Amino acid sequence: MNGWTLSFLPLVPLWLLWTATAIGVIAVAAMLRARMRGAGLRGLGLLLLLAVLANPQLSQEERQYLPDVVAVILDESESQAIADRRSQTELAFNELRARLEALGDVDIRVGRTVQGTTPDTDGTRVFTALSRIMADIPPERFGGAFLISDGQIHDVPAGDALADLAGPIHTLLSGHRNEIDRRVAITRSPRFAITGQEQTVSFKVEETPAGTAPIDVTIRLPNGDERQISVMPNSEESINVTLDRAGQNIIEIAAAAREGEITLSNNRALATIQGIRDRLRVLLVSGEPHPGERTWRNLLKADAAVDLVHFTILRPPEKQDGTPTRELSLIAFPTRELFIDKINEFDLVIFDRYRRQTVLPDSYLANVADYVRRGGAVLISSGPDYADEEGLAGTPLIDVLAASPTGSITETPFKPQLTDLGKRHPVTRNLPGENNGSPSWGRWFRLIDTDVQNGGTALMQGPDGKPLLVLAHAGEGRVAQFLSDQGWLWARGYEGGGPQVELLRRIAHWLMKEPDLEEEALLARQQGNSLLVERRTLADTAQPVEITAPSGEKRSVTLQAAGPGIFSATVPASETGLYALANGDKQAFAIFGQADSKEASDVRATAALVQPVAEVTRGGIGWIEDGLPRITTVRQGSLSAGSGWMGVTSNEQFRVTAVRETPLFSTLASLALLLTALSLMWYREGR
Repeated sequence: MNGWTLSFLPLVPLWLLWTATAIGVIAVAAMLRARMRGAGLRGLGLLLLLAVLANPQLSQEERQYLPDVVAVILDESESQAIADRRSQTELAFNELRARLEALGDVDIRVGRTVQGTTPDTDGTRVFTALSRIMADIPPERFGGAFLISDGQIHDVPAGDALADLAGPIHTLLSGHRNEIDRRVAITRSPRFAITGQEQTVSFKVEETPAGTAPIDVTIRLPNGDERQISVMPNSEESINVTLDRAGQNIIEIAAAAREGEITLSNNRALATIQGIRDRLRVLLVSGEPHPGERTWRNLLKADAAVDLVHFTILRPPEKQDGTPTRELSLIAFPTRELFIDKINEFDLVIFDRYRRQTVLPDSYLANVADYVRRGGAVLISSGPDYADEEGLAGTPLIDVLAASPTGSITETPFKPQLTDLGKRHPVTRNLPGENNGSPSWGRWFRLIDTDVQNGGTALMQGPDGKPLLVLAHAGEGRVAQFLSDQGWLWARGYEGGGPQVELLRRIAHWLMKEPDLEEEALLARQQGNSLLVERRTLADTAQPVEITAPSGEKRSVTLQAAGPGIFSATVPASETGLYALANGDKQAFAIFGQADSKEASDVRATAALVQPVAEVTRGGIGWIEDGLPRITTVRQGSLSAGSGWMGVTSNEQFRVTAVRETPLFSTLASLALLLTALSLMWYREGR
């Protein structure tokens, strides 16, 4: 396209030209005032002479007009997956692009935004995406922006930043007016809590628009129990929970669906509480003094988190020697108080080389067995006493024990070895010094021969594969048995010693049902932009895990072996919120991104958040369900939106590709005109 302009290139300095012009104007004016003959011709001659000195140039420009740049931002956050919003967005984008292209000379720049997963980027970042596009657009060419979103935008500028926005910025809203939604929100929950103490978790079921009928809520506790309660909409409720175990405890609160609700993904929330044991209460009963007794006591007393009650039976009733009681410095064993009245106050009961004696009648040991079935824990360290007729195997406690004695004892040097299951079990897996079946531990010299029973699992073995360490579940409780009294050799460093402290720590934590030591477990956690799924099992293979995303979408994931007893998979996660995992009878939950993300706080489509932007930038807001508005061009500074239409600013910016200049008074024609004017002036003077 061409453009014409007039410019001047004076042949004399400007001050001289302006001075001559002023003198000439004054002189001609005086002549005209005096009515002198030929004044007009003199003025014309002077004008032509000044024009020659000014040297006017006529410039012709070759112009290339530049297209106006229009930004289109597509919201692809989690809330856009609700109902038909995603299809609405795609259809609106295709139609909008066609209409913009129909305007001609429009450069369309497309940006896509997703929901952030960190505290700094939480929420839908539409204007962040717009800013990235604007950084590459010259301000004088910006024709406007179109945001295609449900309106749940969490980086809308405010204050001075809002005033600095270039316009117009239009919004096309996906979703529908007057949507209904129900959401569970945790309002108060402790991050850490001491096991055994009652904790309070508060929540509310937010409903928009709020109804008047009570809402049924299901509460699933960490121990698998469920509670059914009814709550009123938007009213805070509280529940009291007692944590049974240390580690991560997840409380799920799920509200029933409401008719017409746009999504069920936020009808469920998790309260995650890290359980901490205040102190581990241990009862240690030593049947008789022996070299390993002091080792047990030192190990337990060295842990500040252990409250130890230790009794060694030095003078059983059947071995009375006639010494008067008042002359003894011993105290009576408070058997009834410990094994009847206060047995449930202990987290762990240890029998160290205990032989059945009249000190503990069978009724007391039967109570210990019941204590285990109700959720208690017993650890037995056996010596020759266990193979004897007077051992614990001859008491009611045998009903919950994991190994039954055969009556024989193996006395030969051996190095404890891990069984195949022991290599996969969290208690003994990667035990320090194990060295893939060639342990560097010191030797032991005695093993009580037993048969595994009651579903016990042998994790360590001695000569000829005989069980050395056996674990078992008994009702709600657990039992661990060491079938040798030689562990003290490791503690004293005999032949280099062994990992006795680490092994006993793991056994104690397994007995206390620590999640990290469960042999059968399903776990998941966020790892970068993915979800790490881990299945711990004693089986040789693991079945696929079914994962339910926050939107309700389900997928099956195949796990790969990641180590002895561990199968895992890394799953890309595109949605923020609560993921539910199931594998057989095992369930797990994982939160990807923020547990209380802005995106999940309100998923209804709304125009309220972008209304200030439209007012400041003179943009428009329209609902896609009403049909796409007409797109037209408007001049700078004029109205950019109205009923049924939205405008793109026409900036009329161009680039000059070539310039041709033509002097007006440097040609023969202009010289002839000047000579003609001078000749007429002289001719007039001569008459």
